[in-house]
Amino acid sequence: MAIKDSVLTALTVNSGSFLSGEELSKQLNVSRTAVWKAIKALREEGYPIEAVTNKGYVLKSGSGSITEEELRLSLPARYRQNQLQVFDTIDSTNIRAKQLALEGASHGTVIISRQQTSGRGRLGRSFFSPRDGIYLSIIIRPDFDLSRSVLVTSAAAVAVAGSIEKVCGLEAGIKWVNDVYVNGKKVCGILTEGITDFETGQIESLVIGIGVNTNINGFPEELLDTVGAVEGDYSHADLAASIITSTLDLVETIEDKSFISYYKKKSLVLGKTVKVFKGVYKSLPEEELEARPAKVLDIDENGCLQVMYTDGTRETLSSGEISIRL
Repeated sequence: MAIKDSVLTALTVNSGSFLSGEELSKQLNVSRTAVWKAIKALREEGYPIEAVTNKGYVLKSGSGSITEEELRLSLPARYRQNQLQVFDTIDSTNIRAKQLALEGASHGTVIISRQQTSGRGRLGRSFFSPRDGIYLSIIIRPDFDLSRSVLVTSAAAVAVAGSIEKVCGLEAGIKWVNDVYVNGKKVCGILTEGITDFETGQIESLVIGIGVNTNINGFPEELLDTVGAVEGDYSHADLAASIITSTLDLVETIEDKSFISYYKKKSLVLGKTVKVFKGVYKSLPEEELEARPAKVLDIDENGCLQVMYTDGTRETLSSGEISIRL
């Protein structure tokens, strides 16, 4: 383990308490100069480390960076040995996860980054991923068939909403099918992609991509009316660990579909009149496709949206090439 990571781990374990340079030096069996250099490097990466004369160093709460060691400490024992890859910047965690899946990476492998340069959203669109967000992908080796795979995105949305409420103390809502909202604004998008065996047609693996905004710095001005962030005094590692844990737990029990009741409870569209857009679009559906007003009647056990159009006809919508607007 690099000295920098060892220093960060020590400060994380003693979160809220000061550690002197001498204590860190003895604990890690390195020189005081090495400790100072590690502290300097961590600060340059954005870690809020405070130094007080005669007290030492303390990692202030709300750290925006996540190290592998910090994430493992935040995970429960059953997932602590999962394969983890932690990046400061990456093109796309989903792209990396798909590469690893093809190379045989195990179920529960996690790729996480502080920033993405080529984040991906639904229907091939870009997903804006500025610095200091939580961008992660989880590799799933499903033991269920394709009909259950469509529930994975719904399960991930439940995991994110529940984790935001538990770790951050903020009420979250879910907009069908893959967006999580706080205070009326989107704070998270989810993209599930499958890797299929062309010979058998069976799904070999699924990659669940989750992007959480933790601030709105760097977002284009035209997005600020609709984009929000999970702000507050909390540990990013704790939030990421909670999302990972809850997602993996829900996937294990996906056959019983018990989480759908929570999904419906947190739904922002049930009983509302929405605009349904069908087809592929490049940027905004309302600018490129014809909208069809519909009232949302229910969300069924498979996570599909049941709607009734103004002419009285009803339809059950799966995700596919469909978008809705409130």
